[in-house]
Amino acid sequence: MSELSPIEGGEAFVVALLIAFAAAYALGAARLAARRMRPAGARRHDGIVFAAGLVVLAATLLGPLDAWSEQSFAVHMVQHELLMLAAAPLLVRGRPLGRFAWALPARGRVHWRTLLRRSHAQGPWALITGVAGACALQTAALWAWHLPAWFRAALQHPGLHILQHATFLAAALCFWWSVLRPATPRTAASRGIATLFITTLTTGALGALLTFGSSPWYAFPGQAAPFGLTALEDQQLGGLIMWVPGGMVYVVVALLLGARALGTPRPASGRGIDQAGQRTAAPSQRLRCHTTRVDASASAAAWRATAVRPIGKP
Repeated sequence: MSELSPIEGGEAFVVALLIAFAAAYALGAARLAARRMRPAGARRHDGIVFAAGLVVLAATLLGPLDAWSEQSFAVHMVQHELLMLAAAPLLVRGRPLGRFAWALPARGRVHWRTLLRRSHAQGPWALITGVAGACALQTAALWAWHLPAWFRAALQHPGLHILQHATFLAAALCFWWSVLRPATPRTAASRGIATLFITTLTTGALGALLTFGSSPWYAFPGQAAPFGLTALEDQQLGGLIMWVPGGMVYVVVALLLGARALGTPRPASGRGIDQAGQRTAAPSQRLRCHTTRVDASASAAAWRATAVRPIGKP
């Protein structure tokens, strides 16, 4: 039996992860549906949104786009934009944490809750999903991997290329969790708009540098010009893709958050169960159970994100 090449091995690993995530989401959703429950802040079409995120992720990492990206910096930027501005927000908005928790056995959910509570106590989740932390993490990932030496190394070594994409996706998931995590409209708008504004500036600055650069940064000696473009033109096109369409995504999401905040927020109500399977009290009983609050701080939201409530309750 022939051995897999590093590229084939990486693709097989991506396929296995996609299947595992889809199976865990489906199993957790089925168990919740059997109990007529769903995660706090969830919507009816979350499964479709999450599936769309997986499809975008697969098309970005496994389709011909990945092969084309090795020849063109501009196509590489399209790949990164799809990864960070399409796949990541769709995955986050699919509200997977609650479903993933319910894919575990009962004892596993207890351990899950314990783990998240420890993270809440230590604060790492708050650090990487707060406004400053999420912006810093995504900015650091983008700027570090776009250093010419690092970028060229990732193109030459499949293992580094996989690490680059994993870094981008992880940073983007933390970023979009900061923006889209369950909260009251006003809290979501104030936090989300701040995060989006800062990131628009930092990514726009990198895009502008690439666009107005006077020499190619990433071309290898003797590399053929892609799609009839010179290496410099290819880099400038990639910079424009990062700068303009990428920036527009952040602006549109910020406008949507602001418009939603102008409406009258609908108070959450109804009994639910948290990620460990413990029942929470209804507001009518005047009990304040901190596991069901959705407008919490970044650190507390780490383990509150998987709270669920009965279907049919507003």
